[in-house]
Amino acid sequence: MSVAFRRDSDEEVLEPKFEMPIAPGPNLVTARGLRLLGEKVIEVEAAVAAATDDGARDELKRTLRYWHTRQTTAELAPVPAEGLIGIGSRVTVRMNKAERVIHIVGGDEADPAAGLIGFQAPLPQALIGAEVGERVEFNGVADAIEILAIEHQGD
Repeated sequence: MSVAFRRDSDEEVLEPKFEMPIAPGPNLVTARGLRLLGEKVIEVEAAVAAATDDGARDELKRTLRYWHTRQTTAELAPVPAEGLIGIGSRVTVRMNKAERVIHIVGGDEADPAAGLIGFQAPLPQALIGAEVGERVEFNGVADAIEILAIEHQGD
């Protein structure tokens, strides 16, 4: 067999590992989100220290670089003005004849199943700056969402 068709090792065909993607724009977080970022960094640092396999350790270091970047670029979102929706607001809305409560948070803190929606998502973007009683456009539908209540979370 010709040397040109022989492979010396599997290392030659491994796909390159890219850094984890970072969302564009500012890394605005709530006070809770800032605390969670710190906890995540500590958790991953401990996992890196405990890793015995080189491949697993390299993957954990990649994850740690992501969380370090998110932690160092985090900016505490300003507290919204009284009566206005902003990052950190817990909002009760009526949409499609159903009431829904969402909490607008930073991107890394988002968990849509738990009602924690990142501020960059379309729904929070439609709500930010609105106040109780106001109806806002969403998905091209005028008055699609009615703001029923706003709470500003301290944490």
